[in-house]
Amino acid sequence: MPLSDSADNWSDDAFWTELKRRLPSEVAEQLITGATIEKSIAPLRSYVAEPMRYGNLFLAGDAAHIVPPTGARGLNTAGSDIFYLYTGLVDFYKKNDATGLEQYSEKALARVWKAQRFAWWMTTMLHTFPDTPDYDQKLKEIDMSYLFTSNAALSSLAENYVGLPY
Repeated sequence: MPLSDSADNWSDDAFWTELKRRLPSEVAEQLITGATIEKSIAPLRSYVAEPMRYGNLFLAGDAAHIVPPTGARGLNTAGSDIFYLYTGLVDFYKKNDATGLEQYSEKALARVWKAQRFAWWMTTMLHTFPDTPDYDQKLKEIDMSYLFTSNAALSSLAENYVGLPY
């Protein structure tokens, strides 16, 4: 769907028809439809603020970075930001050690960029975009094939999806 598309362009019938087209036939046949109560199009966008610290202001979660839902990394990445910030604040106030706060942005961003890369990869692999060259489409198909035939690829997917170690 192009970025210029609007939810107003999608009647309920058009939406259900498109959803059923994308589902396995045995699932689509059992789907019970009705009037929609809300329609919107979620943009698959990414953003990273660098650095994640401005003086005594520390950015975390969506204030610092946005990942598209394809990678399912938003909440986990925000949680890791808070973990790094919390441990830095505890060390600062309990031990008078500012090292964790001084390293917060660099440490958090290292994890954020890994999450961004994973979300970009998942979005690229799982979604069809207008004007995708045949070469890129073939690479997506090869990625999917490799993913489902390689334990190493599945392990990497699981590690990135569930969460990288702190």
